[in-house]
Formats: sequence, structure tokens, C-alpha cells
Amino acid sequence: MDADLPLDIAAIFGCAVVTGVGAVINTAKLTPGSSAAVIGLGGVGLSAMLGALASGARLVAAIDVSPAKLELARTLGATHVYDARKPDCAEQILDELGGADFVFEMSGAAPAARLAYQITGRGGTMVTAGLPGPAQRLELPLAELVATERTVKGSYMGSASPVRDIPRYLGLFRAGRLPVDRLRTATLSLDEINGAFDRMVSGTSVRDVVDPWQKTSE
Repeated sequence: MDADLPLDIAAIFGCAVVTGVGAVINTAKLTPGSSAAVIGLGGVGLSAMLGALASGARLVAAIDVSPAKLELARTLGATHVYDARKPDCAEQILDELGGADFVFEMSGAAPAARLAYQITGRGGTMVTAGLPGPAQRLELPLAELVATERTVKGSYMGSASPVRDIPRYLGLFRAGRLPVDRLRTATLSLDEINGAFDRMVSGTSVRDVVDPWQKTSE
């Protein structure tokens, strides 16, 4: 990375951006003019959403259970937002948008994966990059999978080559096309790192940056 890039910005280009943006660019190979949907709006999911927008998706639907994250997604450019807590979420998406060309499941939960498959359109691609517990399973209707020619793919760390990808993503960031700095929800001191983990587990943060030189907040 360039030496003039501030470290608090550079830190954000770690796991979440590499995984989320890479799932779009490397794994799915999203094409301009496609429709996309992202389920799970943590750091990885919002990075995937930004990656879809940067790749030229004509519409991007953001899906989550958190109203705050749905609102953040809207401010970052999502064209549609949906509350995954609603029992008719899949039907609403299909009624309004039809099936999406590319669907990204980023929450690591079997119900989210089922929803992702439901809203993938004919000939579309579902990509999952979450890491669920090993006991979780996804059952698919095989005849429907064949008839609709859908693709289901896994993506580990965004199919990344950091030497290749991080400079490319930094270039998109500098061009204003990948504003991942807006995913930062707090800057904390090293003494506050346990609280940062608590915020992450509770889902109240997107990306917290720990600055070892920062004094503990009062």
C-alpha cells in the first residue's frame, strides 16, 4: 500500500473488505448492469454491497435484521432495503425486483442462505462467504436447481490474492468508488478492545478501529 495512506484507513482493508469486495469481483465476477442482493450487512456484507456498486450493478438490494444497518446501506447507495425479520421478505423482494442476478449471503446463518437461494433469479449466482457452525446445513430442491440453472458458490476470503487485490481496492477507494472508510463506526484505544469485541458480537458496530496510541475515552 502507498506510504501516505493513513494507518487507520489502511486497517479497514483487512478481512472484511478483502472478503466482501473479493466475493463480488473475484468469486462472482459480477458484470456491469447486473442486479445484486446482499444479505447480512456487517463489515463483510457492506463491503460486498460497495463492491457491487463499484462493479456497475444497476440495482443493489440490502437485506438485514438491523434497521440501523439498513439505513446505513441506503446512505451508501443501496437502491432497495429489506427487513429480513419479516416473514414475507422473500416474496416482497421477488414481487418488487424479481430474482437477482447475483446474491451474496454474508451472515453465516442457514436461514440467510435459504433466503439467498430463494431470491436468486433464473440463471443467477448465489455466493456465500459466511462461516456458519459446522452443523448448519442448506437443503436445495434439486429439480428446481436444474430447471432454473442457478449456481451456488462458496467464497473463502473473497478468493483473494492480497498482493493483487489490495492495491486494486485502494485504487477504487482513492477514486471515490469504494468508500469503505464510511464503515468505521468507532476508533478505540487498546484498553477498550474488549468492548470492541462486545460491540462486534452484539452487532452494534460495523468496523471499529483500535488505535494503540489513542488515550482511553473518559
